[in-house]
Amino acid sequence: MPFAYTKHMKSRDRLRKFFILVIALLVVLLIYGIFKVNVIYRNELPSFTQLHNIEPSLKTKLYDRNGVLLTEYFNENRMLTPFYKMPQHLINMLLASEDREFYDHWGINLRRVAIVALNNLAKGRITGGASTITQQLSRMLFLTRDKTLNRKVKEALTAIKLERTYSKDEIIEMYLNQYYFSRGAYGVAAAANIFFSKSVEELTLNDCAIIVGTLKGPNINSPLNNPDKSFQARNRVLFSYYNYGMLTREVYDSLRTASLEINPPEKKIGKAPYFTETVRQYILKKYGENVLYSGGLKVYTSLDVDLQLAAETALKKKIDSLQAKVQLSYKKSNKTYTVVIPDTTDERGNPVREYKKIQGAFIAIDNSNGDILSMVGGSSFKETQFNRAVQAVRQPGSAFKPFIYTACIDNGFRTTDIIDDNPIVLDIPGTKQWRPNNFDKKFLGPITIREGLKKSRNLVAIRLLLKINPQQAIFYAKKMGITTPLAEVPSLAIGVSEVRLIELVSAYSTYPNKGIHIPYRMIHKIIDRYGRVLEDNSAILKDEVLSEQTAYIMVDMMRSVVDEGTGRRVRWMKFYRPAGGKTGTSDNYCDNWFIGYTPQITAGTWIGFDDKTSIGRGQDGSKNGVPVWTEFMIAAHDSLPALDFEEPDGIVHADVCLESGELATDRCIDVRNELFMEGSEPTETCRIHPSTGLYRYQDNSEKNDDDDEERKHF
Repeated sequence: MPFAYTKHMKSRDRLRKFFILVIALLVVLLIYGIFKVNVIYRNELPSFTQLHNIEPSLKTKLYDRNGVLLTEYFNENRMLTPFYKMPQHLINMLLASEDREFYDHWGINLRRVAIVALNNLAKGRITGGASTITQQLSRMLFLTRDKTLNRKVKEALTAIKLERTYSKDEIIEMYLNQYYFSRGAYGVAAAANIFFSKSVEELTLNDCAIIVGTLKGPNINSPLNNPDKSFQARNRVLFSYYNYGMLTREVYDSLRTASLEINPPEKKIGKAPYFTETVRQYILKKYGENVLYSGGLKVYTSLDVDLQLAAETALKKKIDSLQAKVQLSYKKSNKTYTVVIPDTTDERGNPVREYKKIQGAFIAIDNSNGDILSMVGGSSFKETQFNRAVQAVRQPGSAFKPFIYTACIDNGFRTTDIIDDNPIVLDIPGTKQWRPNNFDKKFLGPITIREGLKKSRNLVAIRLLLKINPQQAIFYAKKMGITTPLAEVPSLAIGVSEVRLIELVSAYSTYPNKGIHIPYRMIHKIIDRYGRVLEDNSAILKDEVLSEQTAYIMVDMMRSVVDEGTGRRVRWMKFYRPAGGKTGTSDNYCDNWFIGYTPQITAGTWIGFDDKTSIGRGQDGSKNGVPVWTEFMIAAHDSLPALDFEEPDGIVHADVCLESGELATDRCIDVRNELFMEGSEPTETCRIHPSTGLYRYQDNSEKNDDDDEERKHF
C-alpha cells in the first residue's frame, strides 16, 4: 500500500506539473498574443491619418468653355454618393443580407463569430463567414484577400480602428462608395448608372435588390454578365429583406417573380473625341497615369460644344458628298480607290475590296486668346483615332503662299509691284530642270502682287520667293508658328513642304491679330480633387511677329482672295462678314485646303485621302475647303457682333493704275484704290496713260438688292 500510494502521489504531482506547464504556456501565448496584437494595432495597421484621408479613385472630367461635360477618364468608374442620398431600402437590404447587427457591434460581431465557428466545426468545412460590414470595408480599403490568420487579425483590428474613427453611417457610406460592382463600376452610383442608367436616388426596390445581390460575387452575379445568376442573387436578397421584416409577403411574392429590368446606357465616346483625346494625352504625359485616371481632376478646356457640332456637321456633309462621288465614279475593282479587306474572300475565293475613306480635319481658333474652339481630326473617331488636325503633316499647296507674300510686304514690296506671270525654267542641282506651271495651265503676263495672290498664280509666288530667297520665307513662317521642316527650295512657294493644320490655322490668326501671334491653347485650368489649381493658363501669351501695317496689308490682300479670287465661293454662299483667307490644293488634287479668318475667328480645313490618292480631277480647295469653312463661319458668327478689321496708323491709300503700278490718271482703265505703308506710296503718275487729270472714282455699278440687304448685317 505505501508503495502504491507513493506511486499515485507521484502520478498526481506529474499531472499537476503538466497542467501548470500548460497554463504557463497558455499565459505566455496569451501575453505574446496580446503583445503581438498590440504591435500590429499600433504599427502595422493604417494610421488615424490614413483613415481620415481615405482617397477613393475618382474620375477626371473634361468640360468645355461653358461648363458642358465633354468626357470622363477613369480606371475605376466611381462617383461618390453621400449617405443621405442613398435610398433607405438600399441600406436596409445591405444590413439584412450582410450584417443585421451592424448598429450594435463595435466592428467585430463576437456572437456571430462563435456561431459560425461552431457551425463550421460541426460540418467539417467552411460554410459561411462572420465578417461584418466594417471588416469588409477594412479589407477593401487597406488589405488583401489572402486567407491567412495574420490577414484576418489585421482585418479585425482595422475594423475596430475604423469604428473608433467613423460613425456607423459614414462606414456604410464608404462601403457603398468603395465596393466593386463589375464592369469597372466602383461605388453604388456607378452601379446604378451601368445597370439601370439611373442616379442612386432613382433606384427602385427591385434595383436595390439587384445591386445588393452582386455583393456576394460582383462578376458572377452581375446582371450584365450573368442575368440568371443575378436573378437568383436578387431573390436571395429579397428573401433576406422579407425575413428581416421589411417586406410583406405579398410584396415579396410580387418582386421575386419580376424581371430584372436592366437598362445599361449606350456606350459613348464623348463629345469632340479628337479634341478630348489630345487633351488626355497631354495630361497623361505631364501628370502621369495615376493622376489622370484616379485623381478626380476637373479640366476646363477651350472648346465650344456648339461650334464643335457646327464644324462636325459641315465637314461630314462635304466628306459624305465626296465619298459618294468617288463610289459612283469608280468600280470596286479599281485598285486606286479601293483596298483589300484583310483575311476576307468572296464566294469565288477572290479578295474582297472596299472603298478608301476620304478624310477631313478642321480647326477653329478664337483670335483674342488662342482658344481652340473646335477640332475635328477625321471622318470617324470610332474607325480611326489618328488626329489629322494635330498629327498629320500634309502639303499645303497654295495655302503656304501668304508666308511668302508676308516676307515680301515686310521687306519693302508693295501690293502694286508688277511681277511676271509667265513660264520659268529653273536648274535644280542634282535633278532635271524644273518647269513649274499654274493651276489652270495658263499665264497672265505682268500682274500686280495683289492679283498674284488673289488668283493664286504659282509663277508669281515662285518669282517672289526667288527675289527674297527661301530662307526669308521660312523665317517668317517659323516665327508665325510653323514648326515642321521647310525645304529651302523654289518649290516651297507652291507648298511642297508639309505642315500641320493646327499650326497653319494658328499662324494665319496672326493677320487679324494685327501682327501678334498668340499660341493656341486647349486647356484653361486644371483643378484637383481638393480644389487646388494644378494648371492655370488664363494668362494670354503674345508675341509681336509682324508690324501692324504688314499684317493689315496682308489682311487686305487676302480679303481680295475671298471677295474676288479663288475664295469667292464664300460670298456666293452668302457669308458677308469681313474675311480673308487662302485656298490650297496640292499636286494631283490630293490635298484640299482653305484657311481663313474674320476679326474674331480663324479657322481652317483639310480634306483628302490618307495615302495621298487624288480626290479627282478639278477637286480643289475652292470647291471642297471653302464650303466647309463658310458653313462653319455662318454658324459661328450668328451671335457675334459685326466687326471690321481695324486699320492701323501708318497706312495711306492711293488710286493706282494696275498696269503701271503708279498713280492713276483719268485715262487709266484698270484702277484700284490701294493701300501702302506710309512713305512707300507711289508719287509719279501713270506713264502708260499720261494725263494732267487724276483718276476720280465713280460708282456706276448695279447692286443686287437682296445681296445688299444681306451685307447690311455682315
